[in-house]
Amino acid sequence: MSEETFLPRGTSAHTPDLNWSQVRETVLMLELSAVQIEAAMKDSNTSVEVLTESFTSMAGYMRMISDTVQTLPDTGEVGVAKQNLSGVSEHVSSMVNQAIIAFQFYDKLVQRLAHVGISMGDLSSLVGDNRRLYNPSEWVELQNKIKCKYSTREEIAMFEAVMNGVPVHEAVDKFMADMKEKSDDIELF
Repeated sequence: MSEETFLPRGTSAHTPDLNWSQVRETVLMLELSAVQIEAAMKDSNTSVEVLTESFTSMAGYMRMISDTVQTLPDTGEVGVAKQNLSGVSEHVSSMVNQAIIAFQFYDKLVQRLAHVGISMGDLSSLVGDNRRLYNPSEWVELQNKIKCKYSTREEIAMFEAVMNGVPVHEAVDKFMADMKEKSDDIELF
């Protein structure tokens, strides 16, 4: 059995002894953070699934209402009602479509957070393993594994900038500016 098998779980920072390790404390905090991200995503997914289904159904009903309104005569009181209903129907349909697009962005956020959680777990495993911790090739492997999870050019550029010494906040600010410019382009995934 390895020495790690006998290491206590949980923090010992309040009562440090000879076995206390800042590495073990770091691993514990990384694991906790990763699990908190995962739990938050699971909690929110249920609500978003209900909202997505509701808005998708609403879009279908709005199409049905719009199609029905189009069968009404164009003249008289019914013609005026038809014009009013058509305008309102188009407006509500537009709002429903905007909500569906927002859910797509939420889905992308969830994917990113899942990648962060997995990456934190991978980092935790590396830091918690003394055989791997001091091996530069293990760190390069971890970095490559994290980089492969990025799906956009902007994310990859941000990662590479940080790896090349650009301060994290500066790289993230550039990433956010690039994403804001790109926000008009809707990615369907």
